[in-house]
Amino acid sequence: MKYSIILPCKNEEDTVSTVILKARKILPDAEIIVVDNNSTDNSAKLARKIGAKILKEPIPGYGAALLQGFKEAGGEYVIMCDADNTYDLLELPKLLKYVNEKNNYDIIIGNRMNKNMKREAMPFMHKYLGNPFLSSIMRFMFNNNIKDSQSGLRIIKKSSLEKLNLQSSGMEIASEIIIKALKLNMKIKETNITYYPRIGESKLRSFNDGWKHLKMMLLYSPDHLFLIPGITLFVLGFLLITVLLFQKIQFFGITLVTHPAIIGSLMTILGFQIMQLWAYAKTYRVTIFDERDELISKMHKAISLENSMIFGSLLILLGIIIGIIIIATWIQRDLGKIDYFEKSIFALTIIVLGIQTIFSGFMLSILGTKRS
Repeated sequence: MKYSIILPCKNEEDTVSTVILKARKILPDAEIIVVDNNSTDNSAKLARKIGAKILKEPIPGYGAALLQGFKEAGGEYVIMCDADNTYDLLELPKLLKYVNEKNNYDIIIGNRMNKNMKREAMPFMHKYLGNPFLSSIMRFMFNNNIKDSQSGLRIIKKSSLEKLNLQSSGMEIASEIIIKALKLNMKIKETNITYYPRIGESKLRSFNDGWKHLKMMLLYSPDHLFLIPGITLFVLGFLLITVLLFQKIQFFGITLVTHPAIIGSLMTILGFQIMQLWAYAKTYRVTIFDERDELISKMHKAISLENSMIFGSLLILLGIIIGIIIIATWIQRDLGKIDYFEKSIFALTIIVLGIQTIFSGFMLSILGTKRS
């Protein structure tokens, strides 16, 4: 058996038979698995009647249904498709032509986002905002050229599918498949297909499912979630408190010291903390999931626990020295008023960064310890 066709199904009695018959016409020897995801109509009965294998998945969700089907699929290649006939399985040959040893693709995706999409097949917001936005974020974060990252018609090599270790129970599994495949350097091909209006009620919850897709991308891209915001906050904040050491900030004729110094300190400390979260997240993924990351490997060699303790201690010492100078100056002036607020903020910020560096070194050492 070369192909297994997985059809997640919830209340699709009007279309499930049509989808199965189309699949039989193109791939008569394929295993067809309909995963009944809590249907209250005759979907499962109709599918069984024309020879499909029926699986029950009580956990609600598109991803949960697919995972159940993937687990039971016996084919060398797994075809995932919706049971609502929005994808015309008579167009399967457009994808099947890329299934060969020469191309050796791990995943072949049917791209709906093209001029062949039928009118009213997709709501206006999904067609022109939601799907293009999510796909563009996917391209930006994970360096690929996939135009339809949420497509539900795909052919996946079973051996590749087993390496993905999929977990999502909802619609976001579509993004999880691509993200993990890209991280494993799998070969992905995309080809245009036609997309049709669905019959019956849609199970898609636009904003909720859209957020789940976006959250999935952010969780698997620590660089964009933590590193870029962290560096931005840290650099701007540290630059601000450093500038205040040498000159005052004039704004519409008003001299500002206190508020810019506090804001700059806050930005510096927050930025540093967020960058630490990036280091924790990347280290966790390398240690637990065996992901390859040259930057993290180099970082761990350069920033050992001992180096972190030394550098953190130097920062603390620098902050204390600045503090001692401020106190000495205050004493020399008979405890009178001195205008050293910005220097005090700078010293306290440096001390906090030093303490964070030391304890961050311990945390990275803990996370970086591989289990035997």
